Amino acid sequence: MSPFADWIAVDWGTSNLRLWAIDAQGQVKIEQSSDQGMGRLTPDQFEPVLLGLCDGLLDPARVTPVLICGMAGARQGWAEAPYVSVPVTLSALGAGGVAPLVTSPLIAVRILPGLSQATPADVMRGEETQIAGFAALRPEFDGTLCLPGTHSKWVSLAQGTVSRFRTVMTGEMFALLSEHSVLRHSVGRDIAGDTLDEAAFIHGVRHALDAGGTAFATLFALRAESLVNATPPTALRARLSGLLIGIELAATRDFWSGQKVALIGAGALTTLYARALSELGPTPHIEDGRDLALRGLRAAYPHIFEL
Repeated sequence: MSPFADWIAVDWGTSNLRLWAIDAQGQVKIEQSSDQGMGRLTPDQFEPVLLGLCDGLLDPARVTPVLICGMAGARQGWAEAPYVSVPVTLSALGAGGVAPLVTSPLIAVRILPGLSQATPADVMRGEETQIAGFAALRPEFDGTLCLPGTHSKWVSLAQGTVSRFRTVMTGEMFALLSEHSVLRHSVGRDIAGDTLDEAAFIHGVRHALDAGGTAFATLFALRAESLVNATPPTALRARLSGLLIGIELAATRDFWSGQKVALIGAGALTTLYARALSELGPTPHIEDGRDLALRGLRAAYPHIFEL
């Protein structure tokens, strides 16, 4: 069996990257990871970092294809990959990639594009490959995908076509409010092993949905609760999370109400979204997003390298 990869798949994010060496049968030979994300690199550093992770995987007698998704294709990344406008069939992602300049004769690199939306203006980069992986796994799906995160994505997907999407900065808002606002004195710090105060979380979700456009005005009450009623920080932190996710759900009701919903993700945050949505309707399906990017890269690969 050859020690070399037939091709290389890479998910290159802002903070980290994951690399898979794929053999001639399409199986993963080895998986590598690094903290050398886009945010830590200048354009001239991407190729050396990639070659370092590919040490021992590249056949010196041939050019090995490398297919990359994620923030390596951002304006601040290795080379800007143009966005593809929605509506778009995800199989078309292969037509919008970019080839960065490389000096090594051992690799041919392509970076997949992101998705854009003109009205209302929105963009995504990296999530589209996870969505393509989901579509390859469930080609019949007709409904909404939610990808919880720092910037959550809500996506209308039908038979492999994305018609629209919406980004909500809930995760970033939670970090700002809990770490840099006056609320930091009341909600405490996230300590590993803390058990979620589920009642407080659901109270926050429900309150945000019932309050409608006035929900944002209730945030300072968390500070007052700690001062006047000595409410514990764990309860207030859970309620803040519930309020912000509830505000997000109120703003995306047109995506999830009456729709089949699937969550792409893993861990505590995805569980919170599932709990909040199940309070409002059917429990959403959860798809672990860990390997969907690889599945999406596999789906795009033959369209780009013309196997």
